[in-house]
Amino acid sequence: MDVNRKMAELGIALPDAPAAGGIYTSAREFGDRLVYSSGCGPELHGVPVRVGKVGSDLTLEQGQEAARMCILNVLSVVKRQIGDLNRIKRVVKMLAFVACSNDFHSQPAVVNAASQLLVDVFGEEAGKGARSAVGANALPGNIPVEIEVLFELK
Repeated sequence: MDVNRKMAELGIALPDAPAAGGIYTSAREFGDRLVYSSGCGPELHGVPVRVGKVGSDLTLEQGQEAARMCILNVLSVVKRQIGDLNRIKRVVKMLAFVACSNDFHSQPAVVNAASQLLVDVFGEEAGKGARSAVGANALPGNIPVEIEVLFELK
């Protein structure tokens, strides 16, 4: 399966890869078959598409929209690092943080939007990795979601 063709069929266009927000690299290859992305937020052209906490400022659906944007940014930084998303063999692990109100307990439902995008692009077997979805008191810049992913390369 050609990932670029699949994304075109799904109407998915990657944004420009966001710049690192501090003293770190946005993605790092290690060993001969792994690439790890730093956490990406839901930004477009350096501006968050959503801010606030899910459950108080944002709805579940708005949190899911933010999670999806995070994954698009992850894919952008990984593509910039490895050159071609067709080099990805599978998702190994996703770690997602959801800034939310104290009474919000649906972090996995927020992150499902990100996981679904990866399954849609890479297929069920390659796109569904291990995952953690963690509630957070606050995230940088008041963003509602931050996601990092570890991929295995072909």
